Amino acid sequence: MAKKPKKQQQSGGTPATVALTAAGVPYTVHAYEHDPAHPSYGEEAAEAMGVSPERVFKTLVADVDGTLTVAVVPVAGTLDLKALATAVSGKRATMADPAAAERTTGYVRGGISPLGQRKKLPTVLDASAAAHPTICVSAGRRGLEVELSPADLLTLTAAVSAPIGRA
Repeated sequence: MAKKPKKQQQSGGTPATVALTAAGVPYTVHAYEHDPAHPSYGEEAAEAMGVSPERVFKTLVADVDGTLTVAVVPVAGTLDLKALATAVSGKRATMADPAAAERTTGYVRGGISPLGQRKKLPTVLDASAAAHPTICVSAGRRGLEVELSPADLLTLTAAVSAPIGRA
């Protein structure tokens, strides 16, 4: 049991970067100093990295008809819960309880990554991601992002692409 955390420490990675490395997917890690006083984790990441907020995506966990579901949308906008429910053939979506999201994904709020989660959840990536050669998502902790192609993110998370974000 102790080998798994030790391996992650030796590689210097989070479960998200360990998953990316294991899959052989090209990615770039961006680290920045997290400011706990900043009102938005995603906007803070975009500002710190000097990247357009349309290319930085936040990972949100919602409850769709009793099933926790991951939504990955640009930090520049908001999640359309009705569109998320439709994307996974559901009827109703609400934001998940933060404690349930943390417990299920294995990550803390503001650092939830769509990659390397403790339990694989249905995932939807906003269709706007396809307009960019690369996007940034949380690498599994506050102050750490990974940049990768939207196609690789879709493949690794077995996600569907749908218009779930609102500007």
